[in-house]
Amino acid sequence: MSEISQTLELPSNESAIALAGKGEENLKFLSRHTGANLVLRGQELRIYGQEKQVERAVKIVRSLQPYWQDAKSISHPDLMTAFQALDTGRMEEYQDLQNSTLARTRRGELIRAKTFRQKQYIKAIETHDVTFCIGPAGTGKTFLAAVLAVKALLNDECERLILTRPAVEAGEKLGFLPGDLQEKVNPFLRPLYDALYEFIDPQKIPDLMERGKIEVAPLAYMRGRTLTNAFVIVDEAQNTTPAQLKMVLTRLGFGSKMVVTGDITQTDLPRHQDSGLVVARNILKSVEGIAFCQFSQADVVRHPLVQRIVEAYEKFEK
Repeated sequence: MSEISQTLELPSNESAIALAGKGEENLKFLSRHTGANLVLRGQELRIYGQEKQVERAVKIVRSLQPYWQDAKSISHPDLMTAFQALDTGRMEEYQDLQNSTLARTRRGELIRAKTFRQKQYIKAIETHDVTFCIGPAGTGKTFLAAVLAVKALLNDECERLILTRPAVEAGEKLGFLPGDLQEKVNPFLRPLYDALYEFIDPQKIPDLMERGKIEVAPLAYMRGRTLTNAFVIVDEAQNTTPAQLKMVLTRLGFGSKMVVTGDITQTDLPRHQDSGLVVARNILKSVEGIAFCQFSQADVVRHPLVQRIVEAYEKFEK
């Protein structure tokens, strides 16, 4: 069977760099997943191989055009989602995904869903009062929830933002850390702060906290309260006990939303202790008004190596 080739002319050197990726890793990925060879010379991309291989590669490259034509970087999840869209007949939906913007950071960077499951997660939060999101590290569970929470706060759709997580750590004890309670808890709330800093000037956050607009606290501080007109994020919920998670879920008041996130494969509880997140999923999965979203290693949006690490652990545990 003879080879064919097709050449695509890219609009600029910047768009060629965006498509190729660092060290041409994107072109290598496309080659591995289509069987075609992709060679970039300046602004000219030559694709050659068997006819079906070339056709598949061209379709993927063209589907990524909204990114590379504007010299936007193309991530591993962008590539994975493009293949998923092509293989499942969802190219139109993929175009909507590319064009939808969730928010803009303080530095002007656009935040958008990178995978279909991320888009479903965002929709679930927008349409449900309680949303659970379970999945591995790096899938954007906490970050996307924080983005929506900050948007709601800045748009006066809620009166306060409450970020909480259980004070359980991987192999460490709080008592060995220096400082008062707030100083001890802060390291475990760092991921939540990181998301806040993307959208709110760090110098303004202490004032917002003093005024009660933003509250960052360990889960135990939620006991006995009714959380009204609030956007509540419960992070690292796999480290709650069933009683703790039931406690915080029943704090929900009128005008509030709650997002519960966690990775049930990374529980730091004692071996004999059931995870509140696992128990809640079994008990609440059919309750009207509650949404459950499940991410997989295909939704990892961090360094590509993180995805391979997660995938290797999943294979080992099976």
